Amino acid sequence: MTTAVTVTEFAGSFAEFLAHLSDDATTTLREEAFRYFEAIGFPTPKDEDWKYTNVGSVVSEKWLVNSAGKSGDVGGFNYKRNGFTALNLAFADVVVVRIPSETIVVEPIELSFTAEDGKAIFPHVIIVAESGSKATIVETYAASGRGFTNAAVQVLVEENANLTHYRVQKDSVEAFNYGVTEVEVRRGGHYDSTNINLGAALSRHDIELKFVAEGAEAWVDGLYMLSGEQHHDTHSIIDHALPNCLSHQTYKGVLNDSSRGVFNGKVFVRENAHGTDAQQSNKNLLLSNDARVDTKPQLEIFNDDVKCSHGATVGQLEEEELFYLLTRGLPETLAKNLLTYGFAEQVINKIGIESIKSELDEMVLRRLSTIL
Repeated sequence: MTTAVTVTEFAGSFAEFLAHLSDDATTTLREEAFRYFEAIGFPTPKDEDWKYTNVGSVVSEKWLVNSAGKSGDVGGFNYKRNGFTALNLAFADVVVVRIPSETIVVEPIELSFTAEDGKAIFPHVIIVAESGSKATIVETYAASGRGFTNAAVQVLVEENANLTHYRVQKDSVEAFNYGVTEVEVRRGGHYDSTNINLGAALSRHDIELKFVAEGAEAWVDGLYMLSGEQHHDTHSIIDHALPNCLSHQTYKGVLNDSSRGVFNGKVFVRENAHGTDAQQSNKNLLLSNDARVDTKPQLEIFNDDVKCSHGATVGQLEEEELFYLLTRGLPETLAKNLLTYGFAEQVINKIGIESIKSELDEMVLRRLSTIL
């Protein structure tokens, strides 16, 4: 009943939205996406990919839609992934970033999105790194109050292009954030992403990366640091459909109080994908007895000529490391915080922009109530 009411409320907003976009070239596609949303609604724990993440707290809210409805070529987007992606395409506020061929962009390209209290935003970003180009994208979310962000990012890394992509989610701890990132990497392309999740009461990030030509490389790394009753869910798919591609994935979680983390990482190595190098790791540090992680790394290999590994760990601070710091005279609380900081810092150190790295360092230390 709650889902039905929410869909009905969005229907009213969508009718007003379409009236505002009467001459928009994407109207038909938006209508198709909204009809699909009306048909399936929001995902529930009955859906296998959502069994650990209940979005009822999002569904039960009344949201004021805040979208300028800027249009762009979103025809290739898989809006049928779930109800969130369908709703995103219906209200999509499109931003297009194109890095010209053989161009090196020295300064980072910054994309910032803020959902205000009680409002829902639907950013839809299309990033094209043309052949031989090199650039860094910084994608930041900082919702205030109980803002709702429903975001989609499409990335195309063309031949021999090099794209570094930082995604930083630092919403208010009352906010809701859903994001999906779809990536295609062509021959000789290099895609390096770092995903930091610190905020929101409930957040989820889906990332799907496909190699569409030989000889491409990708790093898909992330950190989720949760406290209180925060909940974060990462679902990733890395698809090796063609030979001689490399993917490395390292995700770390730090969880305190009664927070909960979910990680599901799928790596597919198809029959034709000989020479694949695919590595995946998910490590979690629990700082309280009430914190919980559900982790499920998956590796499906259909070719013998590959080098692949995957694994997951869930544990607490190492007693020997803690004992070492205590014997050097550090108070126990500070010693635990320093070890936790070191665990998280491995991912943050990947960030090559000093101002962003310093800000994240401060946020992590503030979360630990520690000053260095």
